[in-house]
Amino acid sequence: MEEKQGLLAHSLIRHGVSRRTFLKYCATLASMMALPPSAGRAMAEAMAAARRPSVIWLPFQECTGCTESITRSHSPSIEGLIFDSISLDYQETLMAAAGHQAEEALHKAIEDNKGKFLLIIDGSVATGLDGAYSCIAGRSNLDLLKEVAPHAAAIVAVGSCAAFGGIPKANPNPTGAVAVSDIVKDKPIINVPGCPPIPVVMTGVLAHYLTFSTVPELDKLGRPKAFYGETIHDRCYRRPFYDQGKFAKTFDDEGARKGWCLFELGCKGPVTYNACASTKWNDSTSWPVESGHGCIGCSEPDFWDAGGFYKALSMPADPLKLASTAAMVGAAAGVAMSIANRAKKGAAKSAHETTTLADLEK
Repeated sequence: MEEKQGLLAHSLIRHGVSRRTFLKYCATLASMMALPPSAGRAMAEAMAAARRPSVIWLPFQECTGCTESITRSHSPSIEGLIFDSISLDYQETLMAAAGHQAEEALHKAIEDNKGKFLLIIDGSVATGLDGAYSCIAGRSNLDLLKEVAPHAAAIVAVGSCAAFGGIPKANPNPTGAVAVSDIVKDKPIINVPGCPPIPVVMTGVLAHYLTFSTVPELDKLGRPKAFYGETIHDRCYRRPFYDQGKFAKTFDDEGARKGWCLFELGCKGPVTYNACASTKWNDSTSWPVESGHGCIGCSEPDFWDAGGFYKALSMPADPLKLASTAAMVGAAAGVAMSIANRAKKGAAKSAHETTTLADLEK
């Protein structure tokens, strides 16, 4: 019985989750992660048989927004159950222990699970003044990261601060804030950016780790492709208006009321990779663009310094202009190529004639 209590399946039963509900959740999750339909059942079986993995969560230079987001699940929810069913052995905001008891829990979790635990970090790492700008229990975040990271199986950098440095790294960056990946170079790191990140993205990463004991396929910035493989723009329900060249000029004009594209009001959807448009927020209730505000690109590196949240991107917004420009460029290229080909033929002809004349002179 003791062995069963460590299994996720036992935890789900205790929470009153039926097999059917769990299978449906796994099928949905497999679909979201671009896995084949058969992967849903395989994922359910693997997760049900998995023991609760040890998780150590270190909050560094952060605002607790990522913690609030990830734990803001509607009760009851499968996401919450998956999250509850890991062994969260250290997390300052959520744990009951404090002071020396919390530090003892951290050291025990490391000792008992060396090379096996999942390390979650939210917040950037302060490096200025040898890390003195941000400390836990008298130790800098920098020292703590260097102490704990070598013993982890993998690292999940939650939120844009941990993934890319985020707002603390923004100019003038007084604390010398950097991303986790700027410090740790010898461990697999999964970046889950966003300010804050979407809860289901985090639980999806955990589910993948529970199932396969590996990190999911990542893009060039270390983000799970299943959730960061397409731009906000590609999945946005306002995209048809963009293609028609219909843009809101202010946040309360007729175009805005009709749901027209917010590109000219500074929406960064075309250059932002995230699952907001498909996964949404608050139990899939809504997301920023649906609520009338353009995407600010918070899942991209240095999004705060990019600024211009209400200024359009420096690219043509009108698809007709894009097409016209492309056609003009193509035509110009065609003319240039034609001229070049004619010049080559002329040169070849002249060379041939010169050779013939030379031969005749012989």
